[in-house]
Amino acid sequence: MAAPSDTITAELVAVLVAVTGGQARFLSTHDGHALPSGPLEVDHRSLQTGMRAWIEAQTHHPIGYIEQLYTFADRDRAREDARRVISVSYLGLTREAQVPAPQQAVGWRDWYHHFPWEDQRSPAAAAVLAEHIAPALIAWCAAGAGADASQRRLRVDTAFGLHGAPWNEDFVLQRYELLHEAGLVPEAQRGPAASRGLPAAQRKAVAARTGAPMRLDYRRILATGMARLRAKIKYRPVVFELMPEAFTLLQLQQTIEALAGRALHKQNFRRLVEQQALVEETGQLTQGASGRPAQLFRFREDLLLERAISGSKLPLSR
Repeated sequence: MAAPSDTITAELVAVLVAVTGGQARFLSTHDGHALPSGPLEVDHRSLQTGMRAWIEAQTHHPIGYIEQLYTFADRDRAREDARRVISVSYLGLTREAQVPAPQQAVGWRDWYHHFPWEDQRSPAAAAVLAEHIAPALIAWCAAGAGADASQRRLRVDTAFGLHGAPWNEDFVLQRYELLHEAGLVPEAQRGPAASRGLPAAQRKAVAARTGAPMRLDYRRILATGMARLRAKIKYRPVVFELMPEAFTLLQLQQTIEALAGRALHKQNFRRLVEQQALVEETGQLTQGASGRPAQLFRFREDLLLERAISGSKLPLSR
């Protein structure tokens, strides 16, 4: 019989995303500390079938669009019982619904609660980055020796848009992993800190401001899902998986802004939508907040049937 340290198990993990009321949200379990997950079992016909089965069992929530995200198999992912776990993650898109599963403490959570620096629309996020994260990362860079210090500084500047480098919303995972490497997120406090390069008190003070932690490496998996979706909405109209059947252009813009964590220029955005010809008018109006009627649109599903969406995108303004 294999020893526990020789045991490898496969786990299926889901990053299930919705946008509700202009807020990017993900479905969590265990009061926000975990993602829907479960072991791959012999009666699962495929990985995706197993993933859907676990999501529905744990959350009672149906899912639509789903794609494989990444396989996490690092050796240091061993659990407390020394089992090595390989996690096959999936990204799913849906529309939020109530999840009557109190036994799993299931609920929808704002993903910026776990990654506050990622919402570049928020003055509070900018303050956290400028006043706490950036100074600590610069100090961590300086603590390196020679070429290592220079390499750290290049990585930090590129990922966080410092010292003239542009902010790239797609670098979610790179930013999180740099913070983890520097010991500046709560999850990093669980492991050895000998090579962090910063005093423990400073690490813990900054970690208290870098978002809510999650169990194991679920926050890393969530960061991977965020990065994939942010990149994908630029070249595939998957955002329509998150929209109601009929929507206003303002709702569409707010959904993309919520996912990207960046504000878009209203007129430029509408011009791009028209150029891509991804939506069409429904012929119906809705009442806007100001009392003025707003035109309702729907996604042109015939584009999917014609395979004409290759290269279609809703790019972010720079």
